[in-house]
Amino acid sequence: MKNNKVIYYITISILLLVFLLPFIPLVINSFAYDFRWPRVFPNNATWRAFKYVFYENSNTYKAILNTLIIATSVVVIDVFLAMPAAFSLVRYEFKGKIIIKGLLFAPIIIPPFTAIMGMYVVFVKLGLAESIYGVILAHILPTLPYMIKALMVSYGTLDTALEHQAAVLGAGPISRFIYISLPHILPGVIAGASLTFLISISQYFLTFLVGGGKVVTISILMFPFISGGDNAIGSVYGLLFSFFAIINLILIDFLLRKYYKKRYIKII
Repeated sequence: MKNNKVIYYITISILLLVFLLPFIPLVINSFAYDFRWPRVFPNNATWRAFKYVFYENSNTYKAILNTLIIATSVVVIDVFLAMPAAFSLVRYEFKGKIIIKGLLFAPIIIPPFTAIMGMYVVFVKLGLAESIYGVILAHILPTLPYMIKALMVSYGTLDTALEHQAAVLGAGPISRFIYISLPHILPGVIAGASLTFLISISQYFLTFLVGGGKVVTISILMFPFISGGDNAIGSVYGLLFSFFAIINLILIDFLLRKYYKKRYIKII
């Protein structure tokens, strides 16, 4: 028993170290001043980068707000689009099904910007270019396949006999969805939403192309600093980006734990 506890704590420590390892260079760089190769640690530490990001650059808070609005909007739209798509792909057999699946999942294999180049021309004509609405629509392209896949897995494990029994007892389509289908697919919705959120906030090229530099997000602010600008400021934006990613993972863990705990109590 004691040996098992030792192995458990060693394993947790190793996993925690692996998780934190990528953040160590970011933290060091964010405080660094005059940090050049081949030095392992900077000569001086300063709050200069943090001061610039959170006090001197007024675009930071605008970028945070835009990032959250875009990612949240994309999640909501993806859920409403993916539910009927996943349901149809799992429950029905029809001609051309494999072609439709190929088109829906193509953005996972084919880089999204190959399609967005053509869409950008349409966005310009519709007045969606250089607007937050155009960026939201552009982010649907690379995120929707993951939401559809998550919901397909959930629908694939749902026993249709439960829905048939509810129909026999007089439940209509809406009641069956609310009380039978939705509780079952909810973990898939949460998992898909989490992945969609992460993919959306990490989009740089699509945001820059469609937004034209006028729609500012965290990735738009971060990229110029980490690709030849000020590494310290870029590292602070990297930590800010990581903060939202970690909050997203903590939230999905909390929601899933709460959901399964409540469901377990109901079963008992």
